[in-house]
Amino acid sequence: LLETASDFGYYPGVQSDAAAEEFLYRFPLAVIINALQTRLQYPGLEDALVAALEKIFETKYGASLIPHYMPFVQVGLTADSPSVRRLACKTVTCLLENAQLVIIYPLLLDSLVNGEEQVAAASVDAIKKLAGFPEGMDIIFPNLAARCSSVGRVRVLSLIVKLFSVSSNVASVIYNSNLLSLLEAEVNNTNDTLVVLSVLELFHELVEIRHSIEFLSRTTLLQLLLSIISDSSKETILRSRAMIITGRLLSKVKALISAIDRRFQDTDECETALEAFGEVGSSIKGATLILSPAARHVINAAFDRQRHGRQLAAMHALANIGGESRPELNVNAEESLRRLVYGVASKSTKLTPSELFLSVLQQAAEFRLAAYRIITGLVVRHWCLTEICLKQEIINIVTDESTKIGMESRYKCCKAIHKAFTSSKLANDPALAGVAEKLQEAVRSGPYLAKKESQPAVMTAERF
Repeated sequence: LLETASDFGYYPGVQSDAAAEEFLYRFPLAVIINALQTRLQYPGLEDALVAALEKIFETKYGASLIPHYMPFVQVGLTADSPSVRRLACKTVTCLLENAQLVIIYPLLLDSLVNGEEQVAAASVDAIKKLAGFPEGMDIIFPNLAARCSSVGRVRVLSLIVKLFSVSSNVASVIYNSNLLSLLEAEVNNTNDTLVVLSVLELFHELVEIRHSIEFLSRTTLLQLLLSIISDSSKETILRSRAMIITGRLLSKVKALISAIDRRFQDTDECETALEAFGEVGSSIKGATLILSPAARHVINAAFDRQRHGRQLAAMHALANIGGESRPELNVNAEESLRRLVYGVASKSTKLTPSELFLSVLQQAAEFRLAAYRIITGLVVRHWCLTEICLKQEIINIVTDESTKIGMESRYKCCKAIHKAFTSSKLANDPALAGVAEKLQEAVRSGPYLAKKESQPAVMTAERF
């Protein structure tokens, strides 16, 4: 049995129904289950049998046998061995029927709360599978708010988030069961920084779920994040994480933007605030809200060469706000953007936006990459196109650079300038004919500046 189970369980590929049936014909499930109880007498037997059973239950034939061996699954969920307990959790995910979920679910929840990490992960997968059944949803959700340790509570909250991602219907049940409030309550009812940080990470995961916004907009999550960001007594790491989540969450709330705006007064949190503004500004509505007095911090920092880390974060944020990957903004936001860029230029030693762009393009490679992103987004505006095309040094850098870092970004920037140029009145200006030619050649050469095909040289053979 040990030899056959090892060969079957550690087979590198997927086992077929026929192979599973042949294995069980030689060693029936009852024999295997009894053998699991003798693991101490035969070193390595338990691991081999667990691996073999996992392969068996992954087949349709093996899964069809599970309902007839539910007592084994129940016993397995309470076993001392983590391997057996993990196998029992995985077995539930292979169930074709869910008639006995009322018995199984409390054991799965116990494995989640009290099991080791791999056992807890397997139980989460099983519970997510059960949530796919209408009967499973009725059983699962009334029991989730069980009292347990802080680690157990975080695991339960993590399960809520994972179940929320299953489907919009499951998310609706979670919302209607008031389970999202458990995450908010955990943040409000503890001073444990690690627990709060863990829950904030769960919020971050939650807002990434496609159908989350329609439910989160009805909760007090925004107010909670606002209170964390505004509370100077909170640890920096908590405020920073809350700002990042805010940036990804809604892009719509002026009060939150104002709270982040105030964090620019703290040097240690400035880069995080810039990153958050970049996340907010990646959407049209978010950029429209940012292009209020709050955007002045981004544009000021983007061209401040004294603080490199802050400058780089600000440049990428400005690229998002300027619309590297989305359409233009409304009239008021566009005017605000133009006025802010010219305002920063007029207060600097550069005096014009073209000089500002040139100054960042002359910095190290990572700054040029960020500058390419900024120009790609801004150059669709006539004022920016004019600043770029009238500065030959900018065109030279964008079209001639040969460094490998950021070649795709450079090429995308060339294409954006070329497209804006050819569709503008500047294309008819004879003085800019050289600019047009360089842009066209750069676009034709592609991102890696391919040269023209080599031509064979025909030479008269030397005669001796």
